[in-house]
Order: sequence, then C-alpha cells, then structure tokens
Amino acid sequence: MIRPDTPTLRLAGIDIGTLTCRLLIADLAPSVSPQERYADRRILRLGEGVDHTRRLSDNAMERVIGCLREWRNVIDDHRVAGCTVVATSAVRDAKNRGEFLDRVKRETGFDVEIITGDEEARRTLLGIRSGLPAGVTDVVALDIGGGSTEFIFDRPARQPIVRSIDVGVVRLCERILKHDPPTSQEIEQAREWVRREIQTAVEGVQGYHAATFVGTAGTITTLAAMAQELPAYEPARIHNYELALSTVRELEQMVLSRKKADRIGLPGLEKNREEVIAAGAIIVRTVMETLGMAKLLVSDLGLREGVLIDLARRMCGR
Repeated sequence: MIRPDTPTLRLAGIDIGTLTCRLLIADLAPSVSPQERYADRRILRLGEGVDHTRRLSDNAMERVIGCLREWRNVIDDHRVAGCTVVATSAVRDAKNRGEFLDRVKRETGFDVEIITGDEEARRTLLGIRSGLPAGVTDVVALDIGGGSTEFIFDRPARQPIVRSIDVGVVRLCERILKHDPPTSQEIEQAREWVRREIQTAVEGVQGYHAATFVGTAGTITTLAAMAQELPAYEPARIHNYELALSTVRELEQMVLSRKKADRIGLPGLEKNREEVIAAGAIIVRTVMETLGMAKLLVSDLGLREGVLIDLARRMCGR
C-alpha cells in the first residue's frame, strides 16, 4: 500500500492495447481507489493484422500516435506529478515494435513500457483489488484483451497464479471468425480453441472454484451494459454488476445471429465494437462453462487503474 503519510498524487496512465487505447488521469491517496479526474478510451485496433503479419501497420500506428498527441496536451493541462504508458499484446508481438516506440517518443514525448502477460496481469489485479466489494478475499480474475487473455488466481498471503494465453477478441476474429455472421463451424472451432487454451492454463491449479470470479476490460463491461440495455455507459451500474452464465448465453446468441451491421445500435454496445463483441461473447461463455462458473462479478477497474497504483507505489518508494 501507499504509506499513510503520503500526500495525494495526481497521475496519468495510458494503456495501449491491441484493440483499445485508454487514458486515465486520477488522484491517488492511501487506502482509497483512484479518483478519476479525466478518462478517455478509443477503439483504434493497433493490433489489426498483427496475428498474420507480425507487424504493426502504418495506418494503425498513425491512428494511435494521433490519439497520443491529443492526450499529451490533456495530460499537460492537468499538471500531473507523474505519467506512465504501457503497451500490451500487439506491441509485444510486433517485429517492428522498435519503430513504433521510436515514433511515439519522437512525436509525443512518451516513453512506452512493453509489459509481459504476467506483468499485465499483476497490474490488472492491483486495479481490480482496489474496487472489490467488502468481504471478497479469494478471486479468480479474467481479463480479455484484443490479443491475449489473462487468468489470475489470487489469495491473500499467497503468490498469485497467473496464466496468459494468446487468445483475444481481435486475434479470434482474424484467425477464425471470418464470415459475417460467423458460421456454426467457425463458432465451434473458436469454442474448441478457447476451451483447449483455458484447460491448459488451469491445469494443476487447485481451489479456484471456491473463489469469486471477477471479469474486467471492454468485452466484459460491454456485456454488462448490454445485459442492462444501458443507452449510455454508466460506470456505477457496470462496476460490481453480477453477470450470470445464462445471460451471457442469451447475449452471445443475440450477437451471433446478427450481421455486424445489424449489431449497430444495440443497447449497451459501444460503437466500433460491433465485430469483436461476437468473439468476446464466445470467449466469456466458453471460459465460464469450462471453469464451471455460473456467475461473473464485473469490475470496471482493471489495468488502467493498476498502472496508476503501481506508479504511485514506485514514486513513494514501495
């Protein structure tokens, strides 16, 4: 924890993901969840095509760098005490990541830290833990990204068990779900891939069935918004919402029975997530069924909060 005598710090964090880029500027104080002062997120698909080419495309890099230029000005206006920028699966996998990092530094001034799947999970867990309901101790956390998915089993006073698998919503769409809407054969192939990967990930892990199952990131928060048919995203109604497996099955059927164009405007579905929500629903349902989880506690807090908590601890010498 941050020391009790530590003054409040205003910090900025950016998560450059395979699908989405996120900015959070927040005030951090001891024993209190990050207090948001400014937040933004953009679906920019940096990882578009990386699964096949192992390269970040020029267009994708330009989209992200243009966004980072805007955010540089926002961060400067907020006079933060510190700033951290992390990149995940797409940049990890890209052969031309050096070119991207050099351009970001030259054109925006940001130094980007490429974090491993395990480190992504560790910081995600910091964010999740900062907002759990009272009384929740043991957790199994699921973080579904564009290029990878992290499984984290965490119990107090024990080392977390972290598994990162190379299955994400963008990767699943590009590798398997090629028709619109996906064919029954593609859906079954996708399920089998997810099932196989998650079974391997949890092999030998004991006791996770008794833990609280918690999910974070865009796929899961979107499903929670769709389950409630929210006309606009409301963090207070998303955070700690309980998503039942039966509801996930219904939502999966709804999106898989529609073409991408026909998903536009569905209540709760974020713009530009019309394609990847199909892959996301398949992943969530298959993971829940494979692990034997009947419900999922939704966390609106995750990696973007975790990177700020981690930065605050480092700045305070912890």
